[in-house]
Amino acid sequence: MGGDDAGVGAGVWNSVSGGTVFGAVVQAQRIDSLNVEAPPQVWPPRQLPPPLPGFVNRTKERRTLRELAEAAVGQGVRTVVVTGLGGVGKTQLIAHCVRSDLGAFFPDGQVYVDLADVRRDGAVDVAGVLGDWLHAFGVPYGHQPAGLGGRADLFRTVTTGKRVLVVVDNVRQAPEIRALTPGDGLLVATSRTMLPALRMDGAVQLVVDPLDEREAIGIVRGRPVAQGEGPAAAELVRRCGGLPLALRTVGEWLVERPQLGLDDAVRSLAPFGGAAGRGWADEGTVDVMEQVFDSVLRQMPDHTRALYRFLGALPGTTFPAALPRAAGLPRVDAALGDLMTSHLVVAVGPGRDGAAPAGPPHRFRMHDLARAHAATEAATLPEEAARSLLRTVTDFYAEAVAHADRSIGGRFRLQDPPARSLAELGFAEGAFSGDGQQGLDWLDAERGNILAVLRAAAREGLHDAVWRICESLWPLFHERARHADSLEAHPLGIEAARWENRPDAEIRMRNQLARAHAALGDLDRAAEELRAGEPLLALTEDARLRGILAETGGLVALAQGRTADARDRFTAALAANTERGDQHGIVVQSYQLADAVRASGDHAEARRLLAAALGLARETGDLAMIPKLTLLTARVHADAGEVAQAVAAATDAAEQAGEQGLTSKIREALELLLGLARRSGDTALAESCERRLAELRGPGDLPGGA
Repeated sequence: MGGDDAGVGAGVWNSVSGGTVFGAVVQAQRIDSLNVEAPPQVWPPRQLPPPLPGFVNRTKERRTLRELAEAAVGQGVRTVVVTGLGGVGKTQLIAHCVRSDLGAFFPDGQVYVDLADVRRDGAVDVAGVLGDWLHAFGVPYGHQPAGLGGRADLFRTVTTGKRVLVVVDNVRQAPEIRALTPGDGLLVATSRTMLPALRMDGAVQLVVDPLDEREAIGIVRGRPVAQGEGPAAAELVRRCGGLPLALRTVGEWLVERPQLGLDDAVRSLAPFGGAAGRGWADEGTVDVMEQVFDSVLRQMPDHTRALYRFLGALPGTTFPAALPRAAGLPRVDAALGDLMTSHLVVAVGPGRDGAAPAGPPHRFRMHDLARAHAATEAATLPEEAARSLLRTVTDFYAEAVAHADRSIGGRFRLQDPPARSLAELGFAEGAFSGDGQQGLDWLDAERGNILAVLRAAAREGLHDAVWRICESLWPLFHERARHADSLEAHPLGIEAARWENRPDAEIRMRNQLARAHAALGDLDRAAEELRAGEPLLALTEDARLRGILAETGGLVALAQGRTADARDRFTAALAANTERGDQHGIVVQSYQLADAVRASGDHAEARRLLAAALGLARETGDLAMIPKLTLLTARVHADAGEVAQAVAAATDAAEQAGEQGLTSKIREALELLLGLARRSGDTALAESCERRLAELRGPGDLPGGA
């Protein structure tokens, strides 16, 4: 119930009685022989999407970007705003520049985000973006501040003195990116509209215009225009508005039909006057692309058009390859190939943080203009067919998310296991195998789509799926600190549980929402959610629910300094676990109760609780809890002024954590030992602790701790 998974390896406990402990030299020797693994190598992130073939030489724009990159080196932060019509090639311009011109200027990291993926009903989850970037620079999720301000400060600190490139796509307003500014380097933002507020901040404006005929025709054919094709080439460029996306799509259509010429492509497009002179109005872009997409789709086979309409009906911005397979669409792989060849869909890939994928891509994205066009195609579906499609998509995510959740750990769940296997859902064999990291990574990559599905499903009254998805997302919220997502998802889950008359599910939803509020420091809101859940306990007989509410209530009370209330709540949580015979829960709640008892100053009772919990943890093989219990025992001794006993217990905790590879617990034990050694004047032990802490320090650690 406490969420701590068991590790491997046995712990060692050295009894302390009568004030007799190992000598100082022996303690230092034990620390020197500690099994401390060096932190994993963190490579500088390279997150920009790869450039597509067929890029034309935008000499002026590339020269401007190179000059800005040169000026940014060692000179603080420079910002450039790249503006232009949708489909004009802003992102591809940057991707090609980084590949050919700019990469050498920013060896310390190149991070990227498309704000369309993290925009929720108009608002951007900037804190989530910063969390991902900090993780890419080596700061674990669990070591990051919870709030936006703290993460923005830490991101600037981590990137100060480094040569870093930050690229932010699809910016709508200046405030969306101000917190994403690095300490040093170059920030590049793309937008379809002018952002005068950023110009007032000192940003440089770079306008990307549609291509002229000479540049544009190279995209269509990839070769010089044949004799006699000049007029057709000029007309085709005009019909496509000089937009690279439109021209590339038509070009691929011609490549598949080598017997056709440019005049055939012109005839395939319905009469249209082009986008020239339309200024910054996106309506011109939409008109151009509708003509191109309509013409290309008319030539596509039925299974490709079916997939295109299906993708237009999806709530999110990306999609996993498994989804259309699970939905029963025909010839999915062939249809995806058609859409990718036409540049209407691009592969996102399974890799995280810009790493090269280990296998074929498993997630895809439609260009936002293609997605808008596909949505108009999907809007022609009859109402019942559209609702059935949403039900299919929602059921897919409810079961896929449940599989990912269950791969992460054996925690308490209200819902039954998913009815379909991963293979039946279209996933490869062992998609979420291993230690749960793959499942957690998949949840993280899909979280924008999952939230979009939750919103759509809630609107359509698919309440049973909504609360189940919310319950399964707990590892993502807890392990990756996606608190903004939790604050959005759980109110939907609460409402869904009410519609389903599931008081047990509502309790679970409110408890998880309370944890998010508490993590963000809003303890009053957390307590409010718990109070709303407590009357519902009378409607369920599940002691586990009493236990989880009591545990969270105890954590909130302890954080608020209400130690007596915390003791009462943890005592209730311990009783609920004892009633169910949940031995892991008994160990965890004994730990929580001992911490509250320690805060109240009752050191003897805290030691008694911890000794009993340690005995049960050893007896049941709850190995991951042993170093936690031992470390808390050391803190109790330290609070009581029993320095020698505290040193012995902290040394034991460091060794136990080392045997299980629990790096964070090794660090905690060494930091406590270092303070105790300095307090007691033990120079040898202090030096040993400092050496081992230095070995544990990773690239995301800052002097003095982050």
